[in-house]
Amino acid sequence: MTSPGKLTIHTKTVLTAKKKRGNRWILHLFPLPALLVYSVFVVYPLFAAFSYSFFSWKGFSKGAFIGLENFRRLFVTEPFSGLFWNALQHNLLYFGIEMVVQNGIGFLLAYALYKRIRGTGFFKIAFFLPRLLSVIVVGFLWKLILNPNFGTLNKFLDLVGLSSWKHAWLGEPETALITIILVNCWFGIGFATLIFLAGLQNIPAELVEAAKLDGATGWTLLRKIIIPLVMPSITIMTVLTFIQSFEAFELVYAMQGSMGEPYYSTDTLAVYFYRLAFGSGSGADSSALGLGSALAVVLFAMIALITALLMKFMRRFEVEQ
Repeated sequence: MTSPGKLTIHTKTVLTAKKKRGNRWILHLFPLPALLVYSVFVVYPLFAAFSYSFFSWKGFSKGAFIGLENFRRLFVTEPFSGLFWNALQHNLLYFGIEMVVQNGIGFLLAYALYKRIRGTGFFKIAFFLPRLLSVIVVGFLWKLILNPNFGTLNKFLDLVGLSSWKHAWLGEPETALITIILVNCWFGIGFATLIFLAGLQNIPAELVEAAKLDGATGWTLLRKIIIPLVMPSITIMTVLTFIQSFEAFELVYAMQGSMGEPYYSTDTLAVYFYRLAFGSGSGADSSALGLGSALAVVLFAMIALITALLMKFMRRFEVEQ
């Protein structure tokens, strides 16, 4: 026969267990506000854009259902198709230069910090400092620096005897896009450096020491030991760089506006989408919300698909530590 004391203990245990289960359910409620915000500002616009792309539009008034017509016009009908392929080329160039310049320099700086050069703490702060600025502020400041009349860069070239190198950096089609991309590289090098440095510092010291004892030094050590072990960080930066380069908008807009000036030489897919969906201010394409939605869907699909392929491809080169 069970004693009253044991019944009391059992009852308390059951109540405590029920209370804990109740507390666990409360914990599941905490992500709901973030999920709600994400749904309103990300999920809903995504599905809305997909829906809008199948209709004709007059201004912001929905017209008839036209199926894939907006996509056909975007890919094969001038002037939309010409501007689309032109912007796509610029995004690819954006990605290529950022991979070489931003991530290349970022890796070299991270490797120098990994070797524990003097002043490592200061350099970490100095490299990352531009990242703390707003992209709009960065664009405005560099626009002043690159001004052909009173900009600091051209005055510096005059000062050091390189007047022949002076340009209207943002006013010439040959230099405008490259200039914006290099500014973006300057802005992003600090972030790339910290990502690569985190990967380097995660390498077990005994593996590096064992490789040195086997005679691996310099370039051989870097190529056969360091880079394979830091591949997860390289994968992360490659994917983030691709996404950022195909979403490039803020800096281009801050430095050149929404028209991709001069002569669409700085157009990117995101800038072209903005111009199609919301109008350029000149009356051109002011009723192309359906085309803009089609472009948004294509851009999302490209980013999602290529990101997945990049991750699958680059993970083949990662090694277990």
